[in-house]
Amino acid sequence: MAKCRTDCLERHLRICFEMLGCFIGSHPRWFLLAPVVLATGLGSGFYFLTDRMSNNIEEQFTPVDGKAKMERKYIRETFPGNESIFSSLRLSTSGNYATLIATSDRNILTVESLQDILQLDYRIRSMVVQFDNRSFEYVDVCADMMGSCTSNDILDIIKDNANSIDAVNLTFPWYRSDFRSVPLYLSLGSVKLNKESSVVESAEAIQLYYYLREDTKAKTDLWLESFINLVSNESSTSIQVSYSTSMSIQWEFEKSPASVIYLFSITYSIAITFSIISCWRLDNVRTKVWVASCGVLSTGLAVLSGFGALLLLGQPFVMTAASCPFMILGIGLDDMFIMISCWQRTRVLDSVPDRLAHTYREAAVSITITTLTDALALFLGYSSPFGSVQSFCLYAGISVCFCYLYNITFLGACVALNGHREAENKHWFTCAKIPEDLPPRTSKAFSVCCVGGSYDSMTEKEETESISHIFEKFYGPFLTHKLIKANVFVIYAAYLAVSIYGCWILKEGLDIRNLALDDSYIIDYYNNQRQHFSEYSCNVMVAVKQSFPYWDEEGQKQLYSCISNFESLNYVNNTFAWFLSFQQFANATNLNISSQEAFHTHLPHFLELASVFRQDLNMTAANEIQASRFFIQTLNKTTVKDMMVGLRKTAEECPVALLVYHPAFIFFDQYTVIMDNTIQTVLVAVTVMLVVSLVLIPSVLCSVWVAFAVCSVMVGVTGFMALWGVNLDSISMINLVMCVGFSVDFSAHISYSFVSSPKSDVNEKATDALAHLGYPILQGALSTVLGVVVLSVSGSYIFRTFFKVVFLVVTFGLLHGLVFIPVFLTLIGACEKCC
Repeated sequence: MAKCRTDCLERHLRICFEMLGCFIGSHPRWFLLAPVVLATGLGSGFYFLTDRMSNNIEEQFTPVDGKAKMERKYIRETFPGNESIFSSLRLSTSGNYATLIATSDRNILTVESLQDILQLDYRIRSMVVQFDNRSFEYVDVCADMMGSCTSNDILDIIKDNANSIDAVNLTFPWYRSDFRSVPLYLSLGSVKLNKESSVVESAEAIQLYYYLREDTKAKTDLWLESFINLVSNESSTSIQVSYSTSMSIQWEFEKSPASVIYLFSITYSIAITFSIISCWRLDNVRTKVWVASCGVLSTGLAVLSGFGALLLLGQPFVMTAASCPFMILGIGLDDMFIMISCWQRTRVLDSVPDRLAHTYREAAVSITITTLTDALALFLGYSSPFGSVQSFCLYAGISVCFCYLYNITFLGACVALNGHREAENKHWFTCAKIPEDLPPRTSKAFSVCCVGGSYDSMTEKEETESISHIFEKFYGPFLTHKLIKANVFVIYAAYLAVSIYGCWILKEGLDIRNLALDDSYIIDYYNNQRQHFSEYSCNVMVAVKQSFPYWDEEGQKQLYSCISNFESLNYVNNTFAWFLSFQQFANATNLNISSQEAFHTHLPHFLELASVFRQDLNMTAANEIQASRFFIQTLNKTTVKDMMVGLRKTAEECPVALLVYHPAFIFFDQYTVIMDNTIQTVLVAVTVMLVVSLVLIPSVLCSVWVAFAVCSVMVGVTGFMALWGVNLDSISMINLVMCVGFSVDFSAHISYSFVSSPKSDVNEKATDALAHLGYPILQGALSTVLGVVVLSVSGSYIFRTFFKVVFLVVTFGLLHGLVFIPVFLTLIGACEKCC
């Protein structure tokens, strides 16, 4: 039996904690004051909170080393653009713009609707904005196109006259006029065509864009704010208007922290109330009211210290880290309930240092296991490629360490001081000495308020709580009955089946809308864009990264073969390229461009006529083409991940050196790494959990069961997360990494108590473990849920997701800790020999 035990470290650790408990019990005031002074000093870091805020969406919610960022760097360097010839198609970023979608339940291509749109367009372009005591209009900040502001194609087609709509034959998706083709699908949405032609009969939406220069950000941001204020009340009887800007999602995201500030006070009020109620005893001496209050205070000191220390060190603070206090509260209260439970099992007549020494001997190792697993899981999550995950994991991991430190010192000192009060039989509130038994000739009301200090004279320990008694006398024997064990296996099989199904249907990726609050104006805009403009997707750049002989017939075959491969993809609609236009121009003017000399001779003249194409060519001083680009229009016929990966794969297979890029790829890159990175992080974390369990739990088999419980809970959380409508993205990844540590808590406490039980029969060991820690675990689970339940009403997807995942972790962790693991431990024959 001894050879199966791994208690060499655990045994010495228990002795060290026993000595520490005795020392803290002898000098509690030092350990009460020192953490408060330390937390106050470190808390000064909150002075720098505003300066440390780092909520740039691209930096925090896209992979740090995403492939698209390297592609964007190449595009910027190779095709720098021309400020005097603006082209939204050729932007390497999403640009600086304001946009609106005007919709109608009927046909928006009516004179009445178009008049309202034209009036709104006029008010936007003539809007006067004040900046540095000077006024400016749209014309002063607009993107320049050949000396004038960029315009909207649909308004150009009707020549800013609503009455002319009846005289125009709009064709969709391309409108051809005056020797140019206009991509009408960018302007018209939910289009109904003539059955026999491509002529537009009606449309339900019109989208307008107002592009701005990017050189004076403060000025353009002010114009964008004025645009929002103007358009916010512009819906009429004929049209409804939704709107957004290039900065809207960033500005709306930055409002999220303020939306949950008031929830912190509600959460801590709920936590204090629950802790006091659950630790309340009718005995006026033995009640643990003050310990419960100090337990909540200890978690507050931990958050103050952890956050303050990192802010002092200059660590960026991302909004996702704002959910850490809710998590730390649950961890801290769980440890507090364990300590109170162990204190109540000590001999009342022993001295306070001896009682605290025994408490630490029983509780500290269990608390150490859960803290190590929580902290290590979070620090492993810091390896994530997402800045938001890194920030959360660092702030949460450091706070967990401070939570452990303060629970061992500050909370231990509070338990000791409370123990001194109990030893002197003093009232919990008045601190006046009161009788243990009801004096003669006094009313029963006197006993409720002014009597306390009783204990079990047989065991010399405090009276067991009624719920712990239920775990020992009823629940434990019930759970270990053979028939119940069989039913537990059936329930577990059903749980596993549903979880695996959920994992199978799990969706990946962060919907950018989820970064805004639910009542944000941009939600309507994104909904309308999805409803009316979802047929066409990105217009993707394809860069030819080499000098290429466009005049050579063999070279053309190679390139056209690559274009054909792109167009053979079911989600590619057409190709738009300068060399195709040049070829059409040459054919129309009877030019021969089949030789290098002729090609270079006629190209400058073509570029004079179509100057926008100059931005698609990177030429040397000798007019040699070093690199060039063309564009392919994609359709929404597949997921964005499959579209991006498919285009990249097609480009790699081409014999010509190609690169595909679109600004949205910066965000789409998350789809390529989120699943693999999450699985890798979780597997490494589970491995570390197993090592920690092997070192600190004196049984190999039980350590394996702890690791099994973590994996099982993770599968359940991931599966039910998908069924609850939560995608796998950088936000839910934060919670899954955190859940690795959280899920250890329940099974580790029970497994450690099971192994440490002096009973010989496995059923009795399971019952003993449930009797000792069943109620504290239940208290910890309830306190954690109550600590995050207020987030369920938050208007922020980030905090609602945090609630959902934590709720699932606590629910399934509790199910494993109080149902599955006790049964599994009793049914393994080897466990009886090893444990």
